[in-house]
Amino acid sequence: MRPLRHLARYLAPSLCAFLPLPLLAASHMVTGNGFGFAVVSPETASVTRFYAHPYSFVRPDPKNPYAEGEETTNFIKCLQWADSDNSTKAASTDYDHDSHVIHARSANGEGFFFMPFGLNRDAFIVNWQPSQPGAWRVEWSHPVSSQKMIHVDGLTTHLLRFDGILESLLLIPLGASHHNSTQPEQLLASHQSWAFISIENARDAEQAARDFTHWQAGLPTRALAQREIAQLDLWRVKPTVHFTSDSERHLWRQSEVMLRMAQSREPNRPGRNGHGLIVACLPDGVYFTPWVRDMAYALVALTRMGHQAEARAGLLAYFNAQPTGKMRALTSNADYQVSVVRYFGNGEEEPFFTMESAPNIEFDDWGLALWVLGQYLDRFHDPAVLTTPTFRGPLYQSARDFIAKPLLANLEPNGLGLIVGPDTSIWEEHQPDKKHFAFSTAMAIVGLRNFADVARRAGDPSTQAKILRKVALLQAGFNAAFIRDGHLHGTLEQGVKNDIDGALLAIINFGVVTDPAIVRDTVERMNLLKVASGGYRRVRGTYIDPAIFEYWYEQEEFLFVDFSLAEVDHRLGETSDAAAILQRIVRKSSADNNLIPEMYVAVPCRLFPGNLGDPTGALPMVGYGAGEFILYLLERERITHTQ
Repeated sequence: MRPLRHLARYLAPSLCAFLPLPLLAASHMVTGNGFGFAVVSPETASVTRFYAHPYSFVRPDPKNPYAEGEETTNFIKCLQWADSDNSTKAASTDYDHDSHVIHARSANGEGFFFMPFGLNRDAFIVNWQPSQPGAWRVEWSHPVSSQKMIHVDGLTTHLLRFDGILESLLLIPLGASHHNSTQPEQLLASHQSWAFISIENARDAEQAARDFTHWQAGLPTRALAQREIAQLDLWRVKPTVHFTSDSERHLWRQSEVMLRMAQSREPNRPGRNGHGLIVACLPDGVYFTPWVRDMAYALVALTRMGHQAEARAGLLAYFNAQPTGKMRALTSNADYQVSVVRYFGNGEEEPFFTMESAPNIEFDDWGLALWVLGQYLDRFHDPAVLTTPTFRGPLYQSARDFIAKPLLANLEPNGLGLIVGPDTSIWEEHQPDKKHFAFSTAMAIVGLRNFADVARRAGDPSTQAKILRKVALLQAGFNAAFIRDGHLHGTLEQGVKNDIDGALLAIINFGVVTDPAIVRDTVERMNLLKVASGGYRRVRGTYIDPAIFEYWYEQEEFLFVDFSLAEVDHRLGETSDAAAILQRIVRKSSADNNLIPEMYVAVPCRLFPGNLGDPTGALPMVGYGAGEFILYLLERERITHTQ
């Protein structure tokens, strides 16, 4: 489970706290370029975050190894355009042409907010074209400790440093000045348009200013936004699916951009090895940190769409992230490359210690990483990737010795076959509650099947044969352990919680279970997980104490399960049922700037407030949101043409 331990940092009072409260049906909006993120309130067009890095936690906290780590710097508490009497107006805000350029309109005028992909820096552009006199008002997240003017090639910039913050902020005015002030809180009042650039080393400020000037190429801010959208359209790949509605097409385009924004483009360097990692959600969703599992779904979506550069970067990120292998004492003493849960932004493994001071050990992650590798090679036929140098040697050898080998070392006999040993698996049960999960064994089958073909491509027939023998034993073990009395079960251990489990749908979609009677029985038993909001939760929760986070979390509607059921329905020929599930998600997302959340409210509560069916949990979701939506449409297209 994913606790909201750092939720309080989003609730600090600020200028924005006194603006009209947002509707629960509307999300925050985010723009990003792989070097950082900025967050905008869609109801007021106020900037509420500008992050120095594209993830929530930079590195482990040396003072508290069980904590979530050192938080990424956020520079802005609130930035808003106010008229002459310091009032702000309600705004309408959307993504211009399904891009990452946020376009806002209000009685005060209109503006654009975006982070440019063409500039390889953590840069954020804000622009406002007022309809009446006004100025930017800002509240920084930290007190300004120093302010320095820097003149570069005729351009006057301002470098701000903050108390207790390593990074500095370079402010570059755009366009003509209409007011002058030397106070850091009032600096922004002098121009209608600004560029903010996060600087890790103050000595880099002049070069950053030159890089920006080169990128700007003399264009005014509105033209920069238009150029950004045009360049994004050149990056897009032509969809290979037939959309059933214009809303579906717009959600595809926006989801494509969400996947791109979620991937780190920070270069690897000593102490930072996170290039290519993909966060599970975008800020201010509480999980904008890289999870192995969510990232796998995002990468396969990018792969099947045809975005090779991003897919390759993400694949290599699995093999270059370091240090990993931290939890060998809990993995049969097998060293391993792919994290057992997630990563800090610098690429270091995070075993996700919980409030119980217990880690997660998720063996399904290793199968998923091998699935990504196999899918990449199937789609792009890039044999050079197998010999690419990585942290632990050429990629193929690393995959064989530090993903496949440790996975095989954590199998155990069951009946006449094998299953994966007890772990915390897809729903992150935490180590004290570890079990033999069907999903982990299923992903071992899928991942190793894919890796057998990778071994063939690498010219390693002995490994290919060995892996295929293990896959056969795993399939036999899976059937014996998890198909009992004519039902498919989520765990070997008996219990109401996983007796029917939303993860079983994904197992069917991966082709691990094909018996039509078992498949239909599983679909019928999904009614046990149906919730009042109209969709399905993950499991039948067994927590009985409302003070426990999971008590509420496991009662809400989980979109990953909805997508999975729609795909199974489509395979069964129940196309109207599948379409109804998807159309509901598309309709809700269309009303929320084409953002897909982690969950919908099924049981309103303090942690998940709102009306029945409102978006909740982490949002916007990436792998389990944008990625799942794209994968569903691609699979729907494939099934339609093969049936």
